[in-house]
Amino acid sequence: MNRASSSTSTRRWAMKDLVLMVVLGVVFGFAYWALVQAWNGLSVLMGPAGDLSQHILLGGWLLVAPIAVAIIRRPGAGVAAEIIASIVEVVFLGSPVGPLLVVAAAIQGIGSELPFALTRYRRFGWGIFAFSGLLGAGLVFFWSAFRFGWYGQDIFLLRLLLQCLSGIVLGGLLAKVIVDALARTGVVDNF
Repeated sequence: MNRASSSTSTRRWAMKDLVLMVVLGVVFGFAYWALVQAWNGLSVLMGPAGDLSQHILLGGWLLVAPIAVAIIRRPGAGVAAEIIASIVEVVFLGSPVGPLLVVAAAIQGIGSELPFALTRYRRFGWGIFAFSGLLGAGLVFFWSAFRFGWYGQDIFLLRLLLQCLSGIVLGGLLAKVIVDALARTGVVDNF
């Protein structure tokens, strides 16, 4: 990525930025749908503890936001990419999660993008990516806990811990690995 243009977040959105954001959203919509299938399989394998599988894998649904932000470096890129991915997953692929997935995606996107916004889209180190995953996972956890009635359950803290760890590892650090790998190939040099 072009390191010389660290203040690229002040530029206007270019058509290539919009196209890349949509492409990332569509690609991750398919990836997220595949992750739902893995979630279902893991849930069956875990037997009585299968309900916890969603927390173990949750970070995987956070990937597109930090990737979009790190490449495009525009306010809202992560949130929009997450929403696009959720629409693809629900509308075109028939995700069993349903239309409320779009709300969860917006919450995840906001949480995932916030650490980058706090640095004015200028810092993209391991810590920022980890914080991105943590906030994305944490914010959507509390919304989901309200929605599914997890508050007051004996395993509430276990759910929170698993989801936050998954967010850090899969939604944050794995996103950093992917962004760095893309940068090494040169395919994002024009961003």
